[in-house]
Amino acid sequence: MTQFKTRHKLPATVIAIGLVSFLNDLASEMVTPFIPILIATVLGAGPVILGLVEGVADAAASFLKLWAGRYSDGKPGRRKKLMVWGYGLSNLVRPLLGVASSWGMLLLLRSLDRAGKGLRSAPRDALLADSTHSSIHGFAYGYHRAMDNAGALGGTLLAIAALSWGHWSLKEVILWSVVPGLLVLPVLIFGVREAPRPEAEVKVEVDKLRAPSRIITSPWLSLSLNMRRYLWVLVLFTFARASETFILLRGNELGMSLVQVLFLWATLNISKSAAALLGGRLADKFGKRRLTIISWSGYALSFFMLGLVEHNSGLWVATVLYGVLIGLGEGSERALISLYSNEGERGTAFGWYHLSMGLSAIPAGVLFGAVWHYWNANTAFIFAAMLALLCVLLLHFWSFRNLPIGEIT
Repeated sequence: MTQFKTRHKLPATVIAIGLVSFLNDLASEMVTPFIPILIATVLGAGPVILGLVEGVADAAASFLKLWAGRYSDGKPGRRKKLMVWGYGLSNLVRPLLGVASSWGMLLLLRSLDRAGKGLRSAPRDALLADSTHSSIHGFAYGYHRAMDNAGALGGTLLAIAALSWGHWSLKEVILWSVVPGLLVLPVLIFGVREAPRPEAEVKVEVDKLRAPSRIITSPWLSLSLNMRRYLWVLVLFTFARASETFILLRGNELGMSLVQVLFLWATLNISKSAAALLGGRLADKFGKRRLTIISWSGYALSFFMLGLVEHNSGLWVATVLYGVLIGLGEGSERALISLYSNEGERGTAFGWYHLSMGLSAIPAGVLFGAVWHYWNANTAFIFAAMLALLCVLLLHFWSFRNLPIGEIT
């Protein structure tokens, strides 16, 4: 496997995975910013339904994420195959959101879209670690998140151009998202190579998969205590990390036009993309855990600001700050998983990572939407900020607290 890794630059497979994510998000973000608008205007629903749709969509494939991660650990070649199926499913059903006639149909299609994410996420994150030297894991995940956010920016700008200059309808923009989606699979199939793993390691993982009595308990108990603590904190942080579509809904409440809301979304993704690449480098240099703490603290600060805004100008400032600070930690948050998991169980570890956040998504989205509905948007954002601060304290004083001094990164 060493032939796939160098200490100083990203392997071709990692670069190709980044391009795959760029194209996928190019297609996705021609659709995602319109979901709160469709719910609030076309379908006549409110923040609780938005929270339900986004929560169910993120949680629908939660167990699928764990299964995909475990399954990908069992035999070389599985990580890439699951990625092909996952990206294929998402790009098949996503354009159909343009013809949704009820929030129930929207919920079903959004859930199928996220099921594709469930198939691909853990295997992809594990493959990134497999293909990259451990000294630049932060750089690899930061690069991937930067490409992901750059695709989101590109998709949003395409949507703006189509609405402003092409005078397309929302339905037409969503349906045309199929075009960049068609480019995803060729890049994935021909550009991504799965690094081989030692046969002894594979045999151990195959034996684990064949042991029925260990299907439920062993994958969790096999993780280190520090890893399990980290995952529990991530579950709580999911309740603070409300869907970013709520920021768009807030812009709509404050009287922004559809094009202004899309520009806000584009600005958010510019901020996240630029910060993610820098954050990956900083994580390798100064410590992944330290940078995650800084990022989460910034998240809390930006959500306090979002809870205080009453005008469009304040929303722009708070959104940019949020994008920069959360973007800094996107790579380090995932690099911590690769750092503290065994090489032969990376897929399982990332499966638990995505599962723990996915299962929290439904109650988190509904809770945030309910606080917004029964109180107001300001209270919902401030509530999330307080939860984020609690998570920062838990990450600092509880997670990874038993590591040797040299390993507290």
